[in-house]
Amino acid sequence: MFPVNMAETEQSSGSSHEDGKPPNPVDFNFMVPKKEISMVPDMGKWKRSQAYADYIGFILTLNEGVKGKKLTCEYQVSETVEKLLAMLGTLDRWIDETPPVDQPSRFGNKAYRTWYAKLDQEAEALVTAVLPSERHDAAPEIAVYLKESVGNSTRIDYGTGHEAAFAAFLCCLCKVGALRMEDQLAIIFKVFDKYLQVMRKLQKTYRMEPAGSQGVWGLDDFQFLPFIWGSSQLIDHPTLEPRHFVEEKVVNEYHQDYMFLECIKFINEMKTGPFAEHSNQLWNISAVPSWSKVNQGLVRMYKAERAELQATHSHSQHVTFINVSF
Repeated sequence: MFPVNMAETEQSSGSSHEDGKPPNPVDFNFMVPKKEISMVPDMGKWKRSQAYADYIGFILTLNEGVKGKKLTCEYQVSETVEKLLAMLGTLDRWIDETPPVDQPSRFGNKAYRTWYAKLDQEAEALVTAVLPSERHDAAPEIAVYLKESVGNSTRIDYGTGHEAAFAAFLCCLCKVGALRMEDQLAIIFKVFDKYLQVMRKLQKTYRMEPAGSQGVWGLDDFQFLPFIWGSSQLIDHPTLEPRHFVEEKVVNEYHQDYMFLECIKFINEMKTGPFAEHSNQLWNISAVPSWSKVNQGLVRMYKAERAELQATHSHSQHVTFINVSF
């Protein structure tokens, strides 16, 4: 759970975030992630690992931090957050500079591979620009998670495993001290929300296929975390209940304040036909009586899904993490 780790980092350095300076460096041993889990029995090792505990703890800490808060509320935006937004802005600009090509196939536009090649080449430099100077040696390791977070260049697809890689990327930044406890709201409301915007633009521009999609039986073709954090935002809302998110008028009125409704709006734009048919799991969730129950159920569902993924993780001493691949 990153606040605990962040507090430990600050205590070990003898400094606090109040002085405006990053903590003094502690010993790290960075290593480029490599595949560790290739067979079903290996999954037990993953679930028992510190990496799994850190990852789930990070998700749950942010889940608690956004409870009852709107996307439009006031919060601190640090220099690192600004750098991350600039990085995502660069990825966004590259999409504009790499238009789709004419091809027989409707889906999986091959121009995506040209876009991805830019990221593959520049990822370490992009990450280095975000990191404090004393942590530039972490860039080769952390950059892998950034590259894994935008989809697969061979299959031209994107799914919740790629989303998980971006969450791992953010958690790594927390563990090395680039992001701090006071950045919690900005991590989701600024950085992750911008990441979602860029991913949706990728999906629409290059007609990316869903990776590992369960079709109508899955929660969503592409995302999961914004439904968890978005449902937490809506806990104890005075008027909005789960049954309301299937109403287009409600979605249009409130989507700028709540991540969950942003996701529903995107689904409504991308899919046709009755909501109950193309998004059956979400339709079922609309019958749950409270947002707290929705949130609890989604967390349980997410833990089960993460535990079943084929994963890779790093051997880094402190930034031991998952690099999810389908």
